[in-house]
Amino acid sequence: MSEQVTPPTTRWAAAGERNAGYGEKFAALVAEGADVDGEARLADVLVGRGARILDVGSGMGRVSSALAARGHDVLAVEPDPPLVAQSRATYPDLSVVEADAVMLTPERLAAGGHPTSYDLVVCVGNVMILLAEGTERQVLTRLATLLAPGGRILVGFHVAGGGPDFARHYSPAEFTADVEASGLQVDLHAGSYELHPPTDEYAVWVLSAPGRPAQRDQG
Repeated sequence: MSEQVTPPTTRWAAAGERNAGYGEKFAALVAEGADVDGEARLADVLVGRGARILDVGSGMGRVSSALAARGHDVLAVEPDPPLVAQSRATYPDLSVVEADAVMLTPERLAAGGHPTSYDLVVCVGNVMILLAEGTERQVLTRLATLLAPGGRILVGFHVAGGGPDFARHYSPAEFTADVEASGLQVDLHAGSYELHPPTDEYAVWVLSAPGRPAQRDQG
């Protein structure tokens, strides 16, 4: 039998009770009918209809649910057990896998009966600045292996100071270096999910794998 590997502790998990209000906050916003679909709207225009989408660090499921409502085939992945439970209770039709991003491999997904390649990988909501220290390149490399031909990755995070106080300060230069070291390239860098110019507060990125063009329908 192979030995089970325990993933390193993420910044999110290490914060413990300091992140307890996240799920409640977004549950209240959803219940109030607030607009919480900004990430999903951008993700939706990056793919064709009925795309296969992987939402990594899906939290309580709001982005995954919004994308499923738009007709996409969505798999949510979240490592935090309380958020997994909240997601399943709030969106019972949503497929949710409890797994850490650093452990996410095609073999892991196949073992659970899930697809192993995706038209779009969504990694928003500060996931990249809440990973375990030093695992950013490993996670980006993992996500790259899950892209279908022509697939892309949508990333969003606070650049400095706008996220939780236990989050990493991740400059655009550092992130770009990690992207390129992971075999990916930056297709777009913006300051919001409405594609405003880049700012020093928030960063939105669209990444792709060079040399893997999309398979286009012949008309």
